[in-house]
Amino acid sequence: MNESVAPVAETRAFDAEVHQLLKLMINALYSNREIFLRELISNASDALDKLRFLALTDAELAGDDQATAIEVLVDVENHKLVIQDNGVGMTRQEVIENIGTIARSGTARFLESLSGDRKADAQLIGQFGVGFYSAFIVSDRVTLETRRAGAGADEAVRWSSDGEGEYMLEAIERQAVGTRVELELSEAHRDLLDVDRIKGIIRHYSNHVSFPIFVRGINDEELPADQSVNDTQALWTRSKSDISDQEYAEFYQGLTGDLDAPLSRAHHHVEGAQSYSMLLFLPPRAPYDMAWNRDDRHGLKLYIQRVFIMDAADQLLPRYLRFVRGVVDSADLPLNVSREILQESALLSKIRSALVRRALDMIEKLAKSGGEDWSAFQREFCNVLKEGIIEDPDNRERVAQLLRFSSTHATEPYAVALAEYLDRAKAGQATGEGDEKSSGDEPESTTRDAGDGNDDPLAIWYLTAENRQQALASPHLEAFSRAGVEVLLLTDPVDVWLVNHLHEFDGVSLKSAASGQFSDPQLVEEADGEPAKQLAGRIKQALGDRVGNVRPSSRLTESASCIAEEANGMTMQMRRMLQQAGQDVPEYKPDLEINARHPLLQRIEATADDVEAGQLAEVLLDQALLIDGGELADPAGFVRRVNQLLSDPGRGRLAENDG
Repeated sequence: MNESVAPVAETRAFDAEVHQLLKLMINALYSNREIFLRELISNASDALDKLRFLALTDAELAGDDQATAIEVLVDVENHKLVIQDNGVGMTRQEVIENIGTIARSGTARFLESLSGDRKADAQLIGQFGVGFYSAFIVSDRVTLETRRAGAGADEAVRWSSDGEGEYMLEAIERQAVGTRVELELSEAHRDLLDVDRIKGIIRHYSNHVSFPIFVRGINDEELPADQSVNDTQALWTRSKSDISDQEYAEFYQGLTGDLDAPLSRAHHHVEGAQSYSMLLFLPPRAPYDMAWNRDDRHGLKLYIQRVFIMDAADQLLPRYLRFVRGVVDSADLPLNVSREILQESALLSKIRSALVRRALDMIEKLAKSGGEDWSAFQREFCNVLKEGIIEDPDNRERVAQLLRFSSTHATEPYAVALAEYLDRAKAGQATGEGDEKSSGDEPESTTRDAGDGNDDPLAIWYLTAENRQQALASPHLEAFSRAGVEVLLLTDPVDVWLVNHLHEFDGVSLKSAASGQFSDPQLVEEADGEPAKQLAGRIKQALGDRVGNVRPSSRLTESASCIAEEANGMTMQMRRMLQQAGQDVPEYKPDLEINARHPLLQRIEATADDVEAGQLAEVLLDQALLIDGGELADPAGFVRRVNQLLSDPGRGRLAENDG
């Protein structure tokens, strides 16, 4: 007996600082108490896996024909829970090293002792020492009994502690090889002593452990071998050729609770410097709060050698892909406290990059197939996918190719790809027509130089608005409509931010239809005429500090006025969104464009009464602000002025007190 010199029983202190670390783990790191069972089952699986590997080269360790398994016993009467296995077990010294020292890992040391092909063949997981201490989350006392495979029955050892800084170690006699962990549950956690509750926890966290797990009451007969709680073969570890569409659909439905099959899937095994499996799905519909609840943790489930670790959407995929469902199973990540801070793992960062690539591959495949599934994806997830333009500069062009938009030439909300827009624009430029709606008699459109030094007539024109109806009614579209030029209508809230990050696509600039860079050639000469400039000057004088500048418009054909936004400035819609979010917004003096041919402008030009001209100018500005979604400084005054115009349109002057 190798350890006969050791005392039969002794009380030992944990290694330095273990007590503090233990308290930290119990009270802070493990926020979900149910994970203690995951940890102990993982340790049992480790022991079984290690024994299976060692038995390949040492026939004596194979033991009898008893099937390897993990058993969970529920003792309601004595408030105890037992987790036991018939794995490799531990010697007295291994217990001291692996449990007495919180930073030591039995599995890690075992792997370090291997080399060459043996190391490649050792498919082990976990780190025993750290996860074991999660048992104290729910227990007043933990007792471990273990016997190392190959050791005699009298070489077994018992370890016991209340987690308060010391543990008792004693030699015992144990007939069975393996480890038994007994938890005396504290009063606050005795609700866990329910067989069905324990089964549910195991199915949630450890359903894909590769050894059968049996659960029974302490006085019940053992369950038959075909009634293990878990599914011992994870679907994602199987070959794709062996899995039917129905099996994939059933797995997805079990994973998500969705009643319908997924739109698409991606199943890959990666081997090499890092080994992992991924099984990804595109759901058929989005949760009702997906667009605005960016912090909801759904996404992918992380497994390490088939042991569930967390719903790790933030760690595994960026938030703009938070709608992707599925699992990732790594063979290399350690099962230790680092699971709580996985975002710092260099290995996980590499897995994350691969997942993003595969997720985008899956969406691109769905885009190529088209049909109703692709339309459904756009309706449900396009507004979320757009966040990738902002969050993922490395994949910005790739994400942009997947986006679909509404436009003046499409009735569906998500129908137009940027590439399709450019194809139509280039074709129209080559023929001298905007599209099939244009006639040969209509003038070609031009792009005015608005100070950005870019006068390339080919551009991707867009207009942001709260909805399609508001966009189509905008005066900013009048020149585009007359010229037959397509304009993208961006009506999702994220679009306001998107256009500040997506400046070009395929080498072509994106430009706002509200910027005044697009002109009707027939109106340019008129807008540059002296009468129009004098009228603009008079209105500027009347409005004073309410506006930055007033200029004649070369694009308005029907409306009296509009707000001219800066080419790369903050839009009215963005200002409103920031204000609603409680953000400080810099003072804003909008530029006003006027249509000198409109009757209201002609009335201003014809009147010699500066008071009336000023009141009409106020109406012009307020109308333009309202159309663009802005807020009026004096809504009541605007209503009075409009009412006066409607009630007495022939009056030479508005009421004196209407200003």
